[in-house]
Amino acid sequence: MPFADAVLTAYFVVLLLLSVYGSHRYVLVYRLSRYAARSAASAERLRVRGAPLLESDPPRVLIQLPVFNERYVVERLIRAVAALDYPRSRLAVQVLDDSTDDTGRIADRVVEECAAAGLDIRRLHRTDRRGFKAGALQVGLDVSDAPFVAIFDADFVPEPDFLRRTLPYLVADGRTGLVQARWDHLNRDYSLLTDVQAILLDGHFVAEHGGRHVSGCFFNFNGTAGIWRRAAIEDAGGWEGDTLTEDLDLSYRAQLRGWKFVFVPEIAAPAELPVSMNAFKAQQRRWAQGSLQTARKLLPQILASPLPLRVRAEAFFHLTSNLAYPLMAVLSLLMTPVLFARVSTGLREMALLDIPIFAAATLSVVSFYAFSQSRLLRLQAPDERQSLWRRARNIPAALAVGIGISFSNASAVLSGVLGRRTPFVRTPKYGIAGTADRWRQKSYRMPAGAIPALEFALGLVMAGATFYAVVEGVAASAPFLLLFAAGYLYVGGRSLLEARRAAPPPVAE
Repeated sequence: MPFADAVLTAYFVVLLLLSVYGSHRYVLVYRLSRYAARSAASAERLRVRGAPLLESDPPRVLIQLPVFNERYVVERLIRAVAALDYPRSRLAVQVLDDSTDDTGRIADRVVEECAAAGLDIRRLHRTDRRGFKAGALQVGLDVSDAPFVAIFDADFVPEPDFLRRTLPYLVADGRTGLVQARWDHLNRDYSLLTDVQAILLDGHFVAEHGGRHVSGCFFNFNGTAGIWRRAAIEDAGGWEGDTLTEDLDLSYRAQLRGWKFVFVPEIAAPAELPVSMNAFKAQQRRWAQGSLQTARKLLPQILASPLPLRVRAEAFFHLTSNLAYPLMAVLSLLMTPVLFARVSTGLREMALLDIPIFAAATLSVVSFYAFSQSRLLRLQAPDERQSLWRRARNIPAALAVGIGISFSNASAVLSGVLGRRTPFVRTPKYGIAGTADRWRQKSYRMPAGAIPALEFALGLVMAGATFYAVVEGVAASAPFLLLFAAGYLYVGGRSLLEARRAAPPPVAE
């Protein structure tokens, strides 16, 4: 049947493309496994060489804290930065506040207290948000001449020794432009959603950043928990607000100019994970759209550069990795018609062909995150270590959530590919730390939009398809259908439930 043939062909083409991106994760794991020891030894030599220089002549450091409507966390952030173990005479702090609510009043109070205690700190307030976060960072940079710049987003709580542990890498080598720390998680155990996010972020930092860094490929500043050499920012052209991922954009521009980046997984900066599904999805949409905007902007230049082929290839996979979301969305729409096509044409046995291709696209992801958790456990003190099972038990849930947000992210990816400009939607934070904290009656509610209804409906369809596959003897397809059904039902259902909650108190302007 022509229709069945067309559906099956499209299905296997999409699976094949997904398997390419999935299999690329094996490359990162291989690189990290092969080069990690050599890279760690090199980084340690750099740190040891820089430590005496730091102690004998501590350089001036500017700390920038970009905030926008962060009433629940701005005080925690400022007090954590004020507690940094670094000479006060060599430290300046900027609270870059674009807020429209009472965040400014809270920040002013804490800034006054810290200034009275001897800290050089001030709040810079903008009213136009031009360039969004990138614009705020550039404004702050223009009124300071400090040679090093550390940046922390509102949800972070840096450890007191952060500067003393990161600066030696910069002072030891004049061509090192950035030191990036690993993100840690204040509220990992708050819910299934926060644990899933922790797994996803751990994979990004441990395996992706780690694999790229140790093999000499480009990796990116993550917008926070890192410290820049000011000269690298300026040489790359400064902060630009023409993408939603200003950090990724500047990172690639700086590395194209020859600046070296250092990733130090042993240094962790704790931060609060989004506890709301709609906030998490908004964050993921921003990152997905911004990565494709950056690809449009810089990938032609990267591919045409004289950089080694492996560096250019890795940059391509890095900047286009979110194309997997539209592919996953298309795959989701095809799975049920493919099932019916097989049953109606008597091609039940073809379901067995799914397994090796689907394994490349999905089992690679499972092993990738399991590997990341295993390596992460080695970085922890013996008395803080959990079993690998406890840290990795929700990896299937992480895979399901990644599937569940595919339609939401696919729309953002298409906007990035088409070059559409959209506002910077910041991720709301609620000051959540313990499992007993509540957030639903707080301000900063994220709208659900129309996509959750589609997600939930698709989850119901795929749950029905799972049952149909078992009844019709196509059981090989059932586990994959069930994974998709669970992802869409959880993501869509939770988004809809959050939207139905009572309205939060009004935000004071």
